[in-house]
Amino acid sequence: MSSPNIHWYPGHIAKAEKQLAKNLDKVDLVIEVRDARIPLATAHPRLQRWIEGKHHILVINRLDMISSEARDAWEKWFRTNGQQPCWCNAKAGTGVKQLQQAALRAGDKLNKRRTQRGMRPRPVRALTLGFPNVGKSALINRLVRKKVVESARRAGVTRTLRWVRLGQELDLLDAPGVLPPRLDDQKAALHLALCDDIGQAAYDVESVAIAFLEMLTPLSKQAASGVFQGVLENRYGIDFDSENINANAWLVAVADRHTSGDTLRMAQRLLDDFRRSFLGLIALELP
Repeated sequence: MSSPNIHWYPGHIAKAEKQLAKNLDKVDLVIEVRDARIPLATAHPRLQRWIEGKHHILVINRLDMISSEARDAWEKWFRTNGQQPCWCNAKAGTGVKQLQQAALRAGDKLNKRRTQRGMRPRPVRALTLGFPNVGKSALINRLVRKKVVESARRAGVTRTLRWVRLGQELDLLDAPGVLPPRLDDQKAALHLALCDDIGQAAYDVESVAIAFLEMLTPLSKQAASGVFQGVLENRYGIDFDSENINANAWLVAVADRHTSGDTLRMAQRLLDDFRRSFLGLIALELP
């Protein structure tokens, strides 16, 4: 499979990390949010440094975008590795109550320790942390039950840190998505690009679309991936068989049919269709 060159600019990332570092000492709990389609690629390599000494809740968002088989496989994998994730669909509110209860339980433990030390109880301070566009702000809006922070399915909407009060027991800090300064694993970077979890300036749309096409055949051999045979023919009228046609030739042929030969526009349409689940509930990563 071809691997497009994907990179981003560390200046913006350094600013976000500097903001984050200033607030880490103020929080008791880190709510880490990942994308269900790519739960490994959306695991930040610096996470362990940030959560040291703090309670950690792992949230797998966009539950609605993968199959139940994929969820079951990941649930087993995470539990085997000592983690119990909260599965959520922030857009619909699924799993949000369970997340809130987990955060409040963490707050109860914190305040019990404070009381034992002769200190007064206070609201638990929780930081929502994750890559851009994994659904952190949408999750906060669901927890608060009103729109208190901007939310959209694209990277870079949250630009500053903001505290939000949830009742008398929980304060939430919404932070901008934080990317690592560099990602040596270009496969993981490709997954981030496909799921729109990094800005479009970091990659070439046509190259990423072609790489996505090349991923579909191996994914189709894993039932839990959600890739079914003939998905592209059903959607665009032209089948893609990697043994008989290369991805670039397929993109050209489909562009001739649907976008007047504009391969860039067709590549963007393909990516948008994947991101909207029009091609099915596709998990790009499986344990």
